[in-house]
Amino acid sequence: MITKERALSIVNGFKDRKILVIGDLILDRYLWGDVERISPEAPVPVVEVREETVNPGGASNVGWNIASLGAETYIAGVIGEDHNGELLENLLREKNIIPLTVKDQNRPTTEKTRIIAVSQQLLRIDRESKNRLSPEVSKRLVEMVKPVVDRVDAIVVSDYGKGVITAEVMDFLKGSGKPVFVDPKPSNFGLYKGITIMTPNRKEAYQCVKADREEAVEEVGRRIMEELGIDTLLITLGKEGMALFEGDRVVRIPARAKKVFDVTGAGDTVVAVLTLARLSGANWLEAASLSNYAAGYVVGEIGTASLTPDRLVALVPE
Repeated sequence: MITKERALSIVNGFKDRKILVIGDLILDRYLWGDVERISPEAPVPVVEVREETVNPGGASNVGWNIASLGAETYIAGVIGEDHNGELLENLLREKNIIPLTVKDQNRPTTEKTRIIAVSQQLLRIDRESKNRLSPEVSKRLVEMVKPVVDRVDAIVVSDYGKGVITAEVMDFLKGSGKPVFVDPKPSNFGLYKGITIMTPNRKEAYQCVKADREEAVEEVGRRIMEELGIDTLLITLGKEGMALFEGDRVVRIPARAKKVFDVTGAGDTVVAVLTLARLSGANWLEAASLSNYAAGYVVGEIGTASLTPDRLVALVPE
């Protein structure tokens, strides 16, 4: 569906792109350790921690993927007035991402802590608020991104359902005249009318239109497109690959993963690569195919992972 030569031509255009990512900023914390015994206090493993790392997660991971691929990247969202917020801002700057953050004293910076041992995730601990932004904070966020919108080629909405994507935010983005790519959360489905493309996974797609599990994915996709008034949709299907909807046409793209260790951040990588490829001259099938190769790579890594342009091109066979 895409040749290496064509992939190289598209990826070479990434460095000329400017992208705004907006959504739920998350700090991903990892505790890496070993398990050699079971606790005498309860039938649970005892993890002896040997290393702790932090990475940008959620919408921040989308921005990290885009910046790693060479594009100029802005990221907008809300953090708390806390140490994790400062840590996340510094991480973004270290990864050549320009943060456009609004501090909200009434919510913590979202943090997901994963405990990993023997190449497996044993436990995840979330610290977060899912409350919608107050009208005042939502307005501040819109004001923060207004000066940037005219500079960028497209907007990526990374909705993790933590309250940052509001009607006011979406109305502004859709009225900007820029292409809007959305990695959705079903609870906000009604806010996405008139966007450029949406990239739900199978579960999210079915939840968006309250479809029965027996319903064919082709029918679910058509219902989503009709309800949102959009012409293009990409549904990721895990080990079954992807389904790309363009008008009346549906194309199935086979999965490319050789091994699956961790699906964390795979959707972030898909929307990042899809956006950059489309803006760099790819048609929708080429853009989806390239994002499929990228997703196949990141699910083979433990934890959130990002790609370089050279690595992405190398994933495409001769």
